[in-house]
Amino acid sequence: MAKTPTQQFLEIDKIKEGVIILKDKSLRGVLMTSSINFALKSEDEQTAIIYQFQDFLNSLDFSIQIVIQSRKLNITGYLDKLKKLEEGQKDELLKIQTSEYRAFIQKIISGGTIMSKNFFVIVPFTAITIPGVREKGSAAEEQFRRNKAQLWQRMEFIAMGLRRCGLQTASLTTVELIELFWALYHPEQAETGYYPEIPEELNQ
Repeated sequence: MAKTPTQQFLEIDKIKEGVIILKDKSLRGVLMTSSINFALKSEDEQTAIIYQFQDFLNSLDFSIQIVIQSRKLNITGYLDKLKKLEEGQKDELLKIQTSEYRAFIQKIISGGTIMSKNFFVIVPFTAITIPGVREKGSAAEEQFRRNKAQLWQRMEFIAMGLRRCGLQTASLTTVELIELFWALYHPEQAETGYYPEIPEELNQ
């Protein structure tokens, strides 16, 4: 029995110019955001952050999705590099320090799995369409430009609101979006740091 392509089960039609185009023609932009160590803030700072974030959410007139990605890190390659660096050290003191650092890292990872966390905000935009009417060629491209401009305005609004909460953001490019989705469906390979080669011209 022939295997069914994974793409058939995805809602994504294509990724173009840093924009995810879904099969229903709606658009999605993705902002990667920084994080805050909330526990290290003073009580007053925590209260201020909560109120800022509350004001940010109340200012929205469209929905957003907040996604937290947890991924196991495989640092075997890093440890191998440290070992080679240690073996190549000519200075005895540096060799000892490198050895102690490598032993320290090994002790840390022996206590459990090392995880990385990434935070994303998914911003949607759906244009009003007339049922049964399908734009083609230059008309479809012009419609995409208009919709993308509206999406970008929303993303800039989100970025500004998050900055007030002390968070930094960056919109993902086409290549970064492709790598993100590839890693979601190939977690074991992504854990080792392997990613497929993507043509540079897609990185817009």
